Amino acid sequence: MEKLAIHGGTPVRDKKIFYGRQWITDEDVEAVAKVLKGDYITCGPSVAALEKRLCEVTGARHAVAVANGTAALHCAMMAAGLGEGDEVITTPLTFAASANCAIYVGARPVFADVDPETYNIDPDSIEDRITDHTKAIVAVDYTGQAVEHDRIKEICKEHDLTYVVDAAHAIGTKYDGRPEGSIGDMTCFSFHPVKTVTSGEGGAITTDDPELYRKLRLASQHGIVKAPAGFETDSPEGIWYYEMQTLGYNYRMTDFQAALLISQLSRLDSFSDRRKEIVRTYDEAFADVPGIIIQREIPKSDTTRHLYVIRLDRETLKCTRREFFDAMSAENVQCQVHYIPVYYFPFYQRLGYSRGLCPVAEKIYDGIMSIPLYPMMTDGDVRDVMRAVTKVAEWYRK
Repeated sequence: MEKLAIHGGTPVRDKKIFYGRQWITDEDVEAVAKVLKGDYITCGPSVAALEKRLCEVTGARHAVAVANGTAALHCAMMAAGLGEGDEVITTPLTFAASANCAIYVGARPVFADVDPETYNIDPDSIEDRITDHTKAIVAVDYTGQAVEHDRIKEICKEHDLTYVVDAAHAIGTKYDGRPEGSIGDMTCFSFHPVKTVTSGEGGAITTDDPELYRKLRLASQHGIVKAPAGFETDSPEGIWYYEMQTLGYNYRMTDFQAALLISQLSRLDSFSDRRKEIVRTYDEAFADVPGIIIQREIPKSDTTRHLYVIRLDRETLKCTRREFFDAMSAENVQCQVHYIPVYYFPFYQRLGYSRGLCPVAEKIYDGIMSIPLYPMMTDGDVRDVMRAVTKVAEWYRK
C-alpha cells in the first residue's frame, strides 16, 4: 500500500491542481481589448449582442444579461411578483443565493429534500412542501445535471406556480433534447470563472414570456425605461427623457464582460465535450473503488457537468471527510465541498430553520467533495486525480 503524502509519502503530483478554473485564450483577450479601446465599455452594443447569442444557445426568445447569477435570481423573483407572505420551494444542496433570492423580496424559502442518487431536488418532496402560500419553485441543476423538468412543470401547472430554473451550473446541458434556458418560465445562469463559460462575474435570465422579459429589464436597470409607452422613439420632453416606472437595481453587465462571454460561447461545445470526456473517465475509474460513491444521472439529462462530486461511503472507510479532504490536499489535489446545506448557516438558524429538515440532503452533504473538473485539464492531470482518489481511499479502507 502506497504511503499517503500527509503521512510522509510522496505526493502524486508536484504542482497543486484545483477543483476548477477558467480558460482564457488570446482570442478572449483580443475581444475584451477591442471593446476597451472602443467607444463603449458599458451600456453599449456588446451586451445586446451577447443577449442575442444567449437566445441562440438556449433556444429562448428573450435574454437579459446581468451582473452575476445572484442578480439573475433576484430579478426573477421580482419579475414573478413575489413578496411578503409568499413561499418559494428550493433545494438546500446549493449555493445560498438560490434561497436568498426569496428573502430579498420578502418571501420565505422552503427547503425540499433531494434525490439520494442524483442529488437534485426531489419532486415528491416538492409536492409535500406546497401550501396555500407557495408561489414559485427554484429548481437547481446541481453540478449541471438537469432536474426532472417534466414532473416539476406538471406540479407548477397544477398549483399555478412560477417555475424558475437555477441553471448556474448548467449552460450547455440539454433535457430531453432541449437546451437549458428554454424550459422554465425563467432560467438563471451564472458566468463565474469556475463555470463552463465565464465573463469574470456575470449572469443572465432567459424567458419566452414577453411580459416577464419586460419586468426583468426593469428589475435589472433601475426600473427605468428610455422610451415610455406611447413615445417609442422620442418624448415631447426631448431625446434625453427617461422614466423610472418601478423600483429596480443596477444589475447591468459591462460591455467588456459581454465581449469575453461572447468569445467564450464560441467554444461552449468544445468545453462541453471535454467535460463529458473527463466525467466518463472518472465514472469508469471510480465505479468499482470501494468507499467511493458516484453521482447518478437521469437518462433525459445530456449533462455538461460543472462539478464532479464524489461521495465517501462511511461504512467502507475508516476516516472522516476532513481526513480524506486533507489527505487529497497533501497529494496536491485540492478539492472543495459543494454545498453546505443552506439552512445550516447561522443566518437561517436565526430565522427559525433547524437541522433535520431534509435528511437525504444532510446525509449526502456529510460525505461529498468536488474533485478537479475543467477543460484545461490534461490527460495526465486526470490520471493524477484518479490516482489520488484511489490512493487515499485504499489507505483508509476498513
